[in-house]
Amino acid sequence: MEYIYAAMLIHKAGGKIDEPTVKKVLEAAGVKPDENRIKALIAALEGVNIDEAIKKAAVAPVAAAPAATEKPEEKKEEKSPEEEKKEEAQAAAGLGALFG
Repeated sequence: MEYIYAAMLIHKAGGKIDEPTVKKVLEAAGVKPDENRIKALIAALEGVNIDEAIKKAAVAPVAAAPAATEKPEEKKEEKSPEEEKKEEAQAAAGLGALFG
């Protein structure tokens, strides 16, 4: 993920996204650069219009937003320790009826 962020930062600053620049950004951020991942990133971004990709990505979360008709989560009733003990005793008495 940090490799993509580095590329986006370089793009936003108006720089050229190439291996040495990505490596410098990652090192400045305290990340140990992996040469293979940098090469893969540069290859993947070749010919990609980053501005268009960002616009398309910005629209996707809006479409995936949850519907407003969802019901809010209902709160569970909290019982006091005394009520819990009573329920446990009743459950145990019910089990006794099973075994005679």
